[in-house]
Amino acid sequence: MTHSAETTPAVDAGQITQLIRARRSMQPVQFEPGRVVPEALLRELLENAIWAPTHKRTEPWHFTIFGGEGRRRLADFQAELYRATAGEKFQEAKLEKMRNNPLLSSHIIAIGLRRNPEVPEVEEVAAVACAVQNLHLSAVAHGLAGFWSSGGVTYLPEANPFFGLGPDDRLLGFFYLGYPKPGATARSTRKPLAEKVTWVLE
Repeated sequence: MTHSAETTPAVDAGQITQLIRARRSMQPVQFEPGRVVPEALLRELLENAIWAPTHKRTEPWHFTIFGGEGRRRLADFQAELYRATAGEKFQEAKLEKMRNNPLLSSHIIAIGLRRNPEVPEVEEVAAVACAVQNLHLSAVAHGLAGFWSSGGVTYLPEANPFFGLGPDDRLLGFFYLGYPKPGATARSTRKPLAEKVTWVLE
């Protein structure tokens, strides 16, 4: 029995399911020190990212990539801005994390949203989030480790110009990328589907 091109799946559905359920967040301390993701592979991940759904085709995502010595520039910027703005909420441990995590990673991808006022902001945020999911799944498929952090200077408007973002744009965090250390794992569980779904069939 043969199947037409219209009914034959373009990819193996079982592999897609396995990939989605294998995705984990692994923090930079779990990355293999000094191992760098090749630029060609990084570009492939980013190309996959931009194929996310986007309402009115606004394509609101904007990525700033930090690698090599650029990682130190990011670390210094984060630390200095945090120190200047934290006030009574200042935490030395948080400061050290901002200084160290970029240097533990192969690359850090700053996740920006360039705002289009014709589209509700929530839809633009959702589009960028889909792009990050594409990026993360692609990373997992290549044996890489990734971590989307919304910490650091993410929600400080003063940070926007450093990442090429305007006053109406938003920084949505950082995606830390690297190779996992041998044996590094990250546990992840989900509540039963029945607790999260309501069926209306009649």
